[in-house]
Amino acid sequence: MTFGIEFVPSDPVLKIAHYAKLAEQQGFDNVWITDHYNNRDVYSTLTVLAMNTNSIKLGTGVTNPYTRNAAVTASSIGSVNEISGGRAILGLGPGDKATFDAMGISWDKPLTTTKESIQAIRGFLAGEKVTQDGDMVKFGGAKMAFKTGDVPIYMGAQGPKMLELAGEVSDGVLINASHPKDFEVAVDKIAAGAKKAGRDPKEVDVAAYACFSIDKDAAKAKSAAQVVVAFIVAGSPDMVLERHGIDPSAKADIGGAIAKGDFGALMGGMVTNDMMDAFSICGTPDDCKARINDLLDIGVTQIVAGSPIGPNKEKAIKLIGKEIIG
Repeated sequence: MTFGIEFVPSDPVLKIAHYAKLAEQQGFDNVWITDHYNNRDVYSTLTVLAMNTNSIKLGTGVTNPYTRNAAVTASSIGSVNEISGGRAILGLGPGDKATFDAMGISWDKPLTTTKESIQAIRGFLAGEKVTQDGDMVKFGGAKMAFKTGDVPIYMGAQGPKMLELAGEVSDGVLINASHPKDFEVAVDKIAAGAKKAGRDPKEVDVAAYACFSIDKDAAKAKSAAQVVVAFIVAGSPDMVLERHGIDPSAKADIGGAIAKGDFGALMGGMVTNDMMDAFSICGTPDDCKARINDLLDIGVTQIVAGSPIGPNKEKAIKLIGKEIIG
């Protein structure tokens, strides 16, 4: 089992560098930085982290194949890899339609676009001249002018077809989930994809990219995670909610409260204990360890502590280091 941590660059980059250094000192293996147009740039952030850390691996968690051309992505992550001494990881997923609608970008054929982008990026990172005539990604003999070194490529994946593709083509899969029921399904799909490509499924790192909240006071940990869980419920397919025995009609109510900014209602009972159990790793160190052990048993090989991490980020990072990573 390896441990990662996610930071959202809505905070100033030097603050994130401080957290990343602390995570490195506490034994975390990977730090993942989210990529959204409305936050600080992911590659600038990773570059600052590279200059402020020594051993922790540095990943995009995750970028997408729509906002940047595949050649530009390869150049960016290759630069981070060079600056960090070979510590870069490219996390790439299809992104979400709502973001691209806001940006005026068409979200066409996400499965094909992701697959063809990874194929092209691998070629660039290998120093090849890339000639590709895909349905969505085309290159006419483009080549990098510098050697990037080997960069693992992880896929952000949720749906069955994307999970299967991840098993075929990726070094690892970042799955936004926290519960064994979700990984029962995911691990099977990843294994099917790996076998289809003639690979050993064990070659693929399966990461639970989880809403994580830890504190010695379980109630404080739960309170810190409730709003994050509300957003997860509001964005979850009915099938996923039903898997956890949650009435899909709750999604509309929670979505409405989020739209109105009525976070008091979310904290006051709309986000139920069942939702917290389904969509977060949350509570005391012992509570979190119990869930992590369940995920390990089902085939998860990396735990990523995602937002909010805990009611106090610094204390939470130290608590994970001391009580869980050990």
